[in-house]
Amino acid sequence: MNVAQIRKDFPILEREVHGKRLVYLDNAATSQKPRCVIEAITEYYERYNANVHRAIHFLGEQATAAFEEVRAKVARFINAPSERNIVWVKNTSEAINLVAYAWGRKFVGEGDEIITSPMEHHSNLVPWQQLARVRGARLRFVKLTPEGRLDLDDFAKLLSPRTKLVAITHASNVLGTINPVAEIARKAHEAGAVVLVDGAQSTPHMPVDVQAMDCDFFAFSAHKMCGPMGIGVLYGKAELLEAMDPFLFGGEMISSVSLEESKWNEIPWKFEAGTPNVADVIGFGAALDYLESIGMEAIREHERELVRYAFEALEALDGVVIYGPRDERSGLIAFNFGEIHPHDLSTVLDQEGVAIRAGHHCAEPLAQWLDVAATARASFYLYNTHEDVDALVRALLRAKEFFAHVSR
Repeated sequence: MNVAQIRKDFPILEREVHGKRLVYLDNAATSQKPRCVIEAITEYYERYNANVHRAIHFLGEQATAAFEEVRAKVARFINAPSERNIVWVKNTSEAINLVAYAWGRKFVGEGDEIITSPMEHHSNLVPWQQLARVRGARLRFVKLTPEGRLDLDDFAKLLSPRTKLVAITHASNVLGTINPVAEIARKAHEAGAVVLVDGAQSTPHMPVDVQAMDCDFFAFSAHKMCGPMGIGVLYGKAELLEAMDPFLFGGEMISSVSLEESKWNEIPWKFEAGTPNVADVIGFGAALDYLESIGMEAIREHERELVRYAFEALEALDGVVIYGPRDERSGLIAFNFGEIHPHDLSTVLDQEGVAIRAGHHCAEPLAQWLDVAATARASFYLYNTHEDVDALVRALLRAKEFFAHVSR
């Protein structure tokens, strides 16, 4: 990977913040966008803006072709069997909620059990809490090991004939843990359970093969992988999508309507009510082309080396506590630095041009498990460099000096 050349593709990286070079280390929240994505969206609005599917004029046909071509690109990107498995949603959260409503409320009943874990993002916890409450089901939680991995022996003990669903993250947005989702899916299927994988933090950073992991549902967002905000993906096995009822109703998701009843469209369109986010789907297609031109294996290797470098640099600072596994982790590091609150730390780092995240990262139960109020999080992507890590370390040292002076 020629990271110096890659950085030139991202206009925002040329900015200065508070008179300092922008060091963007908040990629787990959202990534920056390459020029080709911005141009693809602009081209759509300037040259072939039209609604899709039902138009029989030139612009409508061009927009429909471009829109559906990206669905096929997504299917190839995650190795789905067909574009029929790909449902457009706004984001990962909506994808998981779609499953909770359209599958969960139909197939989960009183006494059934849903297995998840304490490391989940709220988007892969709150929908199941609500489903369990409405349907009289029970949530079960896989224990975590001291280093922040799933205890697979405990997972095996939780599985039973009552297990209806296993909902687990592929990669933790706090710990950096990469979960063995293929093994989890195999064991869950042996117990007769359906498996949903939250891929928001894995799909941008490593090769994903939904057939190899054999999950039943897989959810992720475009905006974390160089694409625009407002578009996400739900992958579902065809037989499950066919069995589900839609939970949004209106135009596009129907095949016919009378005054008395309606019939649903085929999958995936029966889950896509109303005018879709055409421009951002097309922008997402450009993002996928961009990532594939670099190679997901190359991106994974770059981040693995960058995290190793950052881990060692942060460990060398007196007072830094790093959370999660040391080895084989995703491209982020959550940490605390002495007695400095992460929000205060983030504020000082911002003055140095370094953008990180601070808080519980929409994983409040995990913060409770870690016994911390919050953490600081530096998250990396294909355009980050050793120099960015060095800038982070210098900013942390300045923060330490600043708060030492304040305390006096």
